[in-house]
Formats: sequence, C-alpha cells, structure tokens
Amino acid sequence: MTATDWRGRLDEQPDDLPIDEALPRRREARALLGSLLRPFRLTVALLALVVIVENAARLSVPILVQRGIDHAVPPLTAGGSARELILVVATLCGVVVLQAISRMFFLNRSGRIGQRVLLELRRRVFRHFQRLDVAFHDRYTSGRVVSRLTNDVEAIQDMLETGFDSLITAVLTLFGTAILLVVLDFRLGLMCLAAFPILVALVWWFSTESAKTYRKVRESAALVIVQFVETMTGIKAVQAYRREPRNQEIFDDVADQYREVNERTFQLLAIFMPAVKLVGNLTTGVVLLYGGYRVLHGEMTIGTLAAFLLYLRMFFEPMQEISQFFNTFQSASSALEKLAGVLAEEPAIADPAHPVRLDRVRGEIAFNDVHFSYGPDRPVLPALTLDVPSGQTVALVGTTGAGKTTMAKLIARFYDPTSGSVTLDGVDLRDLAQSDLRRHVVMVTQENFLFSGTVADNIRFGRPSASAAEVRAAAAAVGADVFIDSLPDGYDTDVAKRGGRLSAGQRQLIAFARAFLADPAVLILDEATSSLDIPSERLVQRALRTVLADRTALIIAHRLSTVEVADRVLVLEHGRIVEDGTPEELIGHGEGRYAALHRAWLESLG
Repeated sequence: MTATDWRGRLDEQPDDLPIDEALPRRREARALLGSLLRPFRLTVALLALVVIVENAARLSVPILVQRGIDHAVPPLTAGGSARELILVVATLCGVVVLQAISRMFFLNRSGRIGQRVLLELRRRVFRHFQRLDVAFHDRYTSGRVVSRLTNDVEAIQDMLETGFDSLITAVLTLFGTAILLVVLDFRLGLMCLAAFPILVALVWWFSTESAKTYRKVRESAALVIVQFVETMTGIKAVQAYRREPRNQEIFDDVADQYREVNERTFQLLAIFMPAVKLVGNLTTGVVLLYGGYRVLHGEMTIGTLAAFLLYLRMFFEPMQEISQFFNTFQSASSALEKLAGVLAEEPAIADPAHPVRLDRVRGEIAFNDVHFSYGPDRPVLPALTLDVPSGQTVALVGTTGAGKTTMAKLIARFYDPTSGSVTLDGVDLRDLAQSDLRRHVVMVTQENFLFSGTVADNIRFGRPSASAAEVRAAAAAVGADVFIDSLPDGYDTDVAKRGGRLSAGQRQLIAFARAFLADPAVLILDEATSSLDIPSERLVQRALRTVLADRTALIIAHRLSTVEVADRVLVLEHGRIVEDGTPEELIGHGEGRYAALHRAWLESLG
C-alpha cells in the first residue's frame, strides 16, 4: 500500500464527508452547539447586554473627543474657564472605566461558560464512545478517537474563548460606526460607506474559501494524529519488522498534506487582510483630503473631522477581527461537524425499550437457527442451533475462522445475529439490558488488557467495591497470588502502561482473577491461556476446575490441555458443528477430527 493509498483509506472514515454532502452534518453541529449553550442562555443574554454596554462606551470616545476639541478647547484659548474641558475629560475617564469593567466582567463570565461547555462536550463524547458498539470501534481508528477528544475540542475552545467575543464586538462596532459616520456628516459618511460593498465582497470570498480549506485542515490534522498514534501504539511490531522507513514515508506524506492545506489558509489571509487594510487606508486618505477641504472652507469643525477619522479607523478594524473570527470559526465548525457526526452515531447494540429482568440467572445458553456475517461477502455462521445447559463447561475447537470467537462475541452481545436468536435462560439477549447482561456474562480474551494502576485495581476492575480480602481470594483461586506477593509492593504494585511491568503470563493471570472476582453466571475464555507458560497453565487448569464449578463456561482454545477441563467438546468447521461429545467420547471414536487433533497434540508433547 502506498502512502497515498493509506491516506485515501483513512479518508473513507465516516466523519470525512465531501463538502456538498455535509449539510445534514452542519445542522447537527448547530444543534449540538445550541444544546451545549442552552443551560446558559440567561447568562449569555446578560453577556450580550454587557457587550452592548462595552461597545457603547467605546463608541462614545470619539464623540467626547469632538466635544472637547470643538466646545472645551476654544474657551481656554480665549482665556475662559476650563470647566467644560474638565467635564469632558471626567466623562471620558468614566466611559473608559465602564468599558474596562464591562470587559473584565465579560471575560470572566464567558470564560467560565466556555469551560463548562467544553467539560460537558468532553463528557458527552467520552460517554458516547463508550456506548458505541465493538463494530464501530473496529472500523474507527484509535487515532481518530484521540483527534476527536483533543484536536477538535481545542478548536471549539478557541472559538468559545475568543471567537464569539470578536464577532459580536466587530458587528456592533461595524454598524455602530456606520450609523455615527452618517450622523456626524451625511455626505462624508456616504462617501465612506461606498467602500462597504467592496468589504462585503472580500468577506464573502474569504468565508467561502476558508470554509473549504479549514475542513481539509481538520481532516489532515486527524490523519497526522492517526498515523502517529498507530505507529507509537504498535512500536514493538514496527521495530521488529523494520517498518521505520516505511512508516516515516507514510507520516511524511500525511504531514506534507497537512502543511499544504495550512499554507493555503495563510495564502487566503495574505490576500484578505492586506486588501481590507488597503481599502481602509485609501478611504482614510479620501476622507482626510475631502474633510480637510471642508474644514478650510468652514463647512466642518476640526473636532468633527478628528472624530470622523477615529470612527473610520473603528469601521475598518472589525474587518480584521471578522477575518480572524472566520479562521477560528471555520476550524471550530469543521470540528463541531465531526463531533456531531460521532454523537449522531447510534450504537448497533442498543438496550430494549422495556428490558426483561433476570432475578436469578442459571446460565443456560441457546443458539436458535443463528445466521451471522460481518458483511455481505463474509458469512461466518450459516445456521447454528445449539443448547448449552446451565453449569456445563463447553470447549470450542476448530481451525482459525471456524466461528469460535464469533460465537463468544454473540453470547457476550458484542454483536447481534443477522437472523435467529441467542438466549440466556430462554430470554433473547436483545431483550436484556446490557448492564444486566454484562453482569452475568464475562469474557476473557487473549489480549488481557490491563489499565494503569495497581494490581489490586486491575483485579477489582469488574467489582470496584470488592474488599482487599476478596481480591486476594480471587488471585489465589487462579494461582496468581504467588507472583503477586513477590512483586515489590505486592497488590499495590503499579502495573505501568498496559501492564508493561508484568510478563504476558502474569497479565493473563490477573485477567483471570478479574473475571473470577466478577463472579458471572457465564464465563467465556477466548484463547485465554495462550500467553501462559506450562507451569502457569497448570496452575490455571487446577484453578479452573474449582472456579468453573456451578457456572456455565465456554472455552476457546487451540491448546488441548485446556480442553481437558471441559464437560463437552464442540468441533466447528465453517460455522457448523461437525462433532459434539465429551472429550473421552470423541477420542474414543478414533476417526474424528478431535481425535486426530488429540493424537497430533500427544505427538507434539513426545
């Protein structure tokens, strides 16, 4: 796969829509932002009033300057009283203080609201990612998950902290100064406003182009994060297979794409901002020339001209702020669309409207004419019917792809059947609340994932309220207490990132202890002993006979030593059960698949 092909594959992720297909996503983004701000609508209304007061105070400064020049200074030059000038200056000071206080209040309260909105957004995204089904996480890369919760949330934070404030201030200043320019001098005001259509055209062009560019910026940023996260997550495999040069090539490609789209944003700014400044400076020059002419002929006072020039500067300043807002807004808008798209994803595995409650779970599992496929061309279980009585330990044996793990995932309801049903004590799993199902069905896989924290924290992961004595008892049941006691801090030893301080076998034993402490009615072991060495496996096998007693268990294993604890063996081939019986019965037949596997296993031991 070339670097470009890799980038194209990631571009097919569901959050990367073409521009002309993104309208529903934009509506979802606006709805998301509205729902986040709705609890603060009264405070937002108050802040809008504060901004109006602040801008009114700001816009009154040139009027006071005019008043001082035209009405307070002339009496002084004639030897008159300074009372008028002192009054103007005092008013000016009061206005400036009011503006400062309003600004402080706005920044303080808006900052609080912004942080609370971001807190709620992070909570929603994290909560929703946890609710989404396994199939979603199988196709949605971990790098994109990180990008959604960091890169995109930070873009929204920039908009909340500075964007809306800049936009509101710019709009109020723009329309306020436009009105005051016409009020101060009608003809000169109309001359200034003649530049307004040019400014509107520039803003429209910039907003249109930046919308396209910033969406590409967010997509390219996500690609960079995806490649970095996936490489660092799999760094052992990267180094083991000498993939560093190839991964560097792929990373260089996506990073170069990121550079290109960012350069495009600077090109847009390089055109827009100087163009606005050029229009502003030319207009100022025309006003100064025409206004100076009228002052010389007594048609305008010097104070009015000074105020006019101050207002004219205010009139063009918002265009710079609006351009900066568009930068922030387009980036945040694209981020909001992606987050809204994720939040709009409905879990394929959902709780029923009226879940059935199971007071006492026996653990009887049944597959009723179950068909399942991962896609149109990937059928796994063609028509599976199976009954597992409560308390029975069943071993699933077969070649890779036979459907063993798929059966386990269906029992744990990580997936739902394409047709047919899987039941627990006669109740369709789709009629049970997932929280109840997870309480009664626990699956231990060969991945044996450990979380950051102590050994005890990882054992009580499924039962946070478990006491220290219960944790120790669970560890002893699977034979993990021996190596745990030898650790530097025993059960309080930090396992480090993903259990990096422990061996694969030790991590697996802790995963067993975690499952045993949860005390489920149904326990699924999916290649759960594959990481154990022979002494550890023997310890676990002895513990299994005790722990699996009086509970239903499904064991998926290629090691036939693990199968010996089973009451019943199912041999699968292409999603169908081809042999069913006790280990002794299947071995005694001598001609079946399991018997052949058993002979091969014995020969490997010899």
